[in-house]
Amino acid sequence: MALLRDDRSARGAMLYSEACRRLGLADPVMASLIERIGACSLRPRRGHFVILCDAIISQQLSPAAAATIYRRFTRLYPSQRPTPARVAGTSMARLRTVGLSPQKAAYIKDLARRFADGTIQPRRFAHQDNEAIIVALASIRGIGRWTAEMFLIFALNRLDVLPVDDLGIQKAVRRWYALKRLPGPDRLRALARPWAPHESLACWYLWRSAGLT
Repeated sequence: MALLRDDRSARGAMLYSEACRRLGLADPVMASLIERIGACSLRPRRGHFVILCDAIISQQLSPAAAATIYRRFTRLYPSQRPTPARVAGTSMARLRTVGLSPQKAAYIKDLARRFADGTIQPRRFAHQDNEAIIVALASIRGIGRWTAEMFLIFALNRLDVLPVDDLGIQKAVRRWYALKRLPGPDRLRALARPWAPHESLACWYLWRSAGLT
C-alpha cells in the first residue's frame, strides 16, 4: 500500500511539473511566479463529506475559530469520523453544542441528508465535468459556486478551474499584471486564456504569491 501511495505521489508530481512547464511557457508572469514559489503542493484530499462540512463551518470565521469548532464537531462521533448517516441522525441541539450557529447546523444537516440519500454520490465525481459537480453541490444549502470551485481545486484537484469571483485571485492579478483596478469576471477570463487547461495551477500560484515582495 505504501508503494502504491508513493507511486501515485510520484505520478502526481510529474503531472504538476509538466503542467507548470507548459503554464510558464504560455505566460511569462506565471513563469516568474513558478520560479519564485517552487513546486506546486496540490494533492487530492479524501473524505469529501467532511471536507464540505469543514467548508461550511469555516464560512465567515477566522481560521482559528473555524478549526476549534471543526474539532469539536468531529469529536461528537466515534473515532472522530462524522459520516453522512451519523450527522443526519444528530439533533440540531447537539450540533449547536459545538458552537455552530442555527443556520450552519441546518446547512450541515442538509449536506448530510443529500449524501445519505444518494443525491450527492462522490463516486460519480470522476465521471462528471466541473459544471455538473458545481451545480450538484450548489443545490445544497450553504454551498455556493465559490465553495464548489474550491472543492474542485483542493479536494478533486481539477486543473482547469477558474474562480473568477475570488477576491484573492483578483488582487493578485491586479498586482502581477499591473492592472489599475480589480479585474471583473470577463477581464479575468480573457487574461486567463493562456493558462488553459491549467487554470487551477495558475490560481494556486497567485494565492501563494500574496507573501512575495
